[in-house]
Amino acid sequence: MDDALRVGIAVFNAGDHRAAHEAWEEVWLPLDEGAPDERLLHGLIQYTAAVHHARRRNWSGAGRLAGSARRYLADLNADARGVNVGEVRAYLRRLAADPEFAERRRPLALRVDSDAIDPTDLTFENAASAATLLAAEYDAFEASVVADAVRYARAELDRERSATADAGPTRRPQRRDPGFVGMVFDFAADRDRRSLVYDRLRAHVERRRSTERDASGLFE
Repeated sequence: MDDALRVGIAVFNAGDHRAAHEAWEEVWLPLDEGAPDERLLHGLIQYTAAVHHARRRNWSGAGRLAGSARRYLADLNADARGVNVGEVRAYLRRLAADPEFAERRRPLALRVDSDAIDPTDLTFENAASAATLLAAEYDAFEASVVADAVRYARAELDRERSATADAGPTRRPQRRDPGFVGMVFDFAADRDRRSLVYDRLRAHVERRRSTERDASGLFE
């Protein structure tokens, strides 16, 4: 639950409002209807949908979803699961009353434990989840390319952990890391340059795939 919550919040704050719900939906669907976590995720999903429609100037859809999201979040603690639920409710109240308000103000950032996180704040595995759902969200990207990039990045991290096994605690992977690790973070985090990042990522993946094919062919 907590990992999915952080991934969706990070994706939303990076500007991929519609894609954020994909991080929450798989966790939300099996929950008992009306349970606090179910209402939280349901409300956040509808909040992201309301913002998405408002950004597309679908005022009636935005207002309707804002009202629905408020109802799901109404009885939750203002900081349920560490999320700024109270602030979200206040934003939704204004959006429901005046959907065009969204043109005059940026969407309210979602916070967890007081931090408005984005994909660069995630662990590598959570950043990989964000990259995977973004690749599935947009037709311009091949999910298999991003899946292989994540696989190669994990191999890089495994090699690093093996090389530093006796050197104490392992460091946390981050966006400025070289190789596939850094590119996966970039793809998840840099919405404005994502197409350029993807082109670079795809070129590296294709080279690695070619190397793998050449190596496997040696023994056939």
